[in-house]
Parts: sequence; C-alpha cells; structure tokens
Amino acid sequence: MTAVRVPGAPVIEDGWLVSTSPATGVEVARVPAADPADVTRAVARAREAGLWWAGLGFTGRRERLLRWRGLLARRIEELAELVHAEGGKPVGDAVVEILTAIEHIDWAARNAGRVLGSRRVRSRVILAEFSAHLEYQPYGVVGMIGPWNYPVFTPIGSIAYALAAGNAVVFKPSEYTPMVGQWLADSFAEVVPEQPVFNVVHGFGDIGAALCRSGVDKVAFTGSAATAKKVMGACAATLTPVLLEAGGKDAMIVDSDADLDAAAEACVWGALTNAGQTCIGIERVYAVEPVFDAFVAKVVERAGRLTVGADGADIGPITMPHQLDVIRRHIDDALAQGGRAALGGADAVRPPYVHPTVLLDVPEDSIAVREETFGPTLIVNRVRDADEAIDRANALPYGLGGSVFGRRRAVAIARRLRSGMAAVNSTLSFAGMSTLPFGGVGESGFGRIHGEDGLREFGRPKAITRRRGPSLLPAMTFERTATDVARLVKVAKLLYGRRR
Repeated sequence: MTAVRVPGAPVIEDGWLVSTSPATGVEVARVPAADPADVTRAVARAREAGLWWAGLGFTGRRERLLRWRGLLARRIEELAELVHAEGGKPVGDAVVEILTAIEHIDWAARNAGRVLGSRRVRSRVILAEFSAHLEYQPYGVVGMIGPWNYPVFTPIGSIAYALAAGNAVVFKPSEYTPMVGQWLADSFAEVVPEQPVFNVVHGFGDIGAALCRSGVDKVAFTGSAATAKKVMGACAATLTPVLLEAGGKDAMIVDSDADLDAAAEACVWGALTNAGQTCIGIERVYAVEPVFDAFVAKVVERAGRLTVGADGADIGPITMPHQLDVIRRHIDDALAQGGRAALGGADAVRPPYVHPTVLLDVPEDSIAVREETFGPTLIVNRVRDADEAIDRANALPYGLGGSVFGRRRAVAIARRLRSGMAAVNSTLSFAGMSTLPFGGVGESGFGRIHGEDGLREFGRPKAITRRRGPSLLPAMTFERTATDVARLVKVAKLLYGRRR
C-alpha cells in the first residue's frame, strides 16, 4: 500500500529520493538518489557524449531537438499530469507551462546556427589587410540546477539553449519535482539514444553543490538569491562561469489612463497563478490615487471568484511546506503594521493551501513589501502619480520583471523600471516570448536565457583574424621603420583627430 507522508516533503529512503504530493502526501515517484561520486561520473559521461553532440553541427542538433519538441507536444497531457501530481500545479497551468517550453525548444533549435555560427565581421581601416570572423563554440558540459515551481519551463529555458549551442547537460532537478526532471531526460533519450547527452542527478542541496565543484564548464541556476550566492561562491573556486536567476519582488504600476478591467484581470493572473509561486509574479501593485479604489474593487472581485483545492481548482497547494510559515509571517506583519485585508488575511493560510489575499496600504518597510513572499498574496498601495510608483518599484534590491498598465506614458514608465524585463498592458508575457532574453539585475541575478542572448550565453565567443594581403601600414612587427611610424601617426590624425 502507498504510504502517506508529510505533504510535499521529499525524503531519501534506502538510496531513493521519494517525492510526494503537496496536497495529499501520497508518494508520487522515487528516483535514485545521487552521491558526489555519481555526479562526477555523470559529468564524465556528458563530456564524452558532448564531443559527439557538438560534432553533429547545428543541422544535426536541430533535427534531434525538433524531434524532442514533437515528442513533448504529443505527450503534453502525460507530462502535465505529472507536474500536477508532483508539484500541485493545476493541470491547465501545467499545460500552459509545457507549451511555452516547447516553443522555446523550437526557437532555439531553429535559430542556433544563425546566431552562433561562424560569420564574417567587418574589418577596420587600420587593419584592412585582415579579415575578421566570429563564431560561438560550445562550453562543453553545462550543469543546470532547476527549481520546483516551473519544473519544465525554467530548466528547458537553459537546457534547450545549451543543447542547441552544442553542449552536453547534467541536470539537477529540484528535490520537490525530481520525476519531472527525470521524465525530461528520459524523453530526450528516446529521440537521442546514441549518447548520454542529457544527464540527470537527484538529491538535495549537497548534490547541487557537488555539481558546482564537478568540473562542469558552466553552471545555470534558478532559485533564491541566498542560494544563488552559494552557487556563485562554489563556482568561484574554479572560475566556473555562472548564469543566475535569483527571484524577485515584481511590481505592477497602474497609471491614471489604464484600462482597469484589463489591468485587474492581468494582475490577478500575474499575482495568483501557480498559487503565487512564480519568480516573475506580481507581488506589489502601485496604483495612482484617481484609479486606486476602482482598481482594487475589480481585483478583489476577480480574485474572490478563484477556487482553491487539489483537483480542478484555480489555485493548488503550496509546494514546499515551510513556505506556509513565510506566507503567514508576511500577512501577519503587513496587518500588524497597519495594512488591511480587502480579501483573505490572517486566516488565509490553511495548510497545505493559502487562499487568495489582497492587502492594501501596507507600509513600504514591512517584510511583506521587501521580501519575496512566493504565495497567492498581493499588496496594492496607492501612490500620488507614476513617478512615485516608479520610485517605490525601484526601491528594492530585486530587479527581475515588472508590469505597467496605461496608455500615453506606459512604455516610458516601463523603460524606467529597474528590471531585466517589463510587460506593458499585460503580465508575465515576456517569459513566453522566445525571441526575447529573460533575466534580471541586482539581487535577481545576471545572465540571460531565451532569445539570441540566451543562445550566446551557452557559447564561448571565438574571434579569428585571417591575413588577406600585405600590411600597408606595418604596425605589429619589429620590421617597421621610422617612416612607417610616421605614416601611422599621420593616419591616426586623419582618421580620428578631427574636432567635431
């Protein structure tokens, strides 16, 4: 008989990592738990396989990645049910997540050769005797440490781009969703059975640390800012480059000329989808005084209609049990400091669920405003105007995404947000745009996945010059004469010395 456990809490039993439903505690799956020696062996396998994978070239890799894309599309319901069972996410949300990941596989496969392939770059007059060429070569083996909240979309945002660039991958999924990670690796092996190009290792934080020390050529990490700093510290010992996406406290600004119905609908989705467990989720809203009350009423009405539960509900359980304490502490602190609950409030936390909560006029120095909550809560504060909203939105050390609703000034406001991404008259939309880079600034990390920048993130730029004729202006030689130097001086003054 299947054992019933603490909902959502993974455990290691007899060498197996066991994942459980956060709603019921029923065992979902068990996968082999790795030790540091297993990580070392996985990296060695990946390094050998990576030589074969890189040798396929962009065309060969594109064909195989598109095969993988097709497999995921055909089995989208199967994977969505697994995401739901292991992480608690509603099946509909899981489908949207997987569809977005499939789009990123497609784009990366189709565009890697164009973005990363060898191309000629224009020479300059001072070195006209040389042609210039640029290409991006694979690092070799990329280690990827993934999160539990988007266990398909987020890892694939690194894995697909790393593979398209010619790298092999060793993936350490979250211990909360290990079977989803294993499913991704197994499905890839179905379409690429020749070599272990995509490897997976399972465990807790010690296995992630072992991966950082394993000799991989780059590490891509998604998680908290605190853990990102540990990853960066571990990689610093060997100067292993890192890509870090470290969460956020994203803000929405609602200007006086915003479409309030559209803003409220997008806000509720951006704040409460996946039970608020979204790194780019809207956690703070700054609505200007003239529209504040009307906007809040529309948000509360929509959020109040959402259902909460295990199956068929809009909002599922909180995946990590200890996150319930964080959410409760933030709500209690906001209310203790003078905020008020327009929806939900002190009794919203009912393990393993948290019911939608909308908090108003919460002081900016409260932990509910300043720390990432990662739950279905939303703070809406009134501001004088858009300038005050921008100042408040930019006051935190995070800088991942953001949203602006308005007409006349919306794009200008979005440009002033200190963030890596911004959506105008929508929320979260930049995540699905495979042509755009995804990443943050400040405590939200650095580096980019997705788009052309995401492909380049997984390739080393290699610059090559090739002589195509004799030097008219000999400079880099001991054979140059005083006359040559004089000519160089004359050319420098002619080309660059004019006053403007």
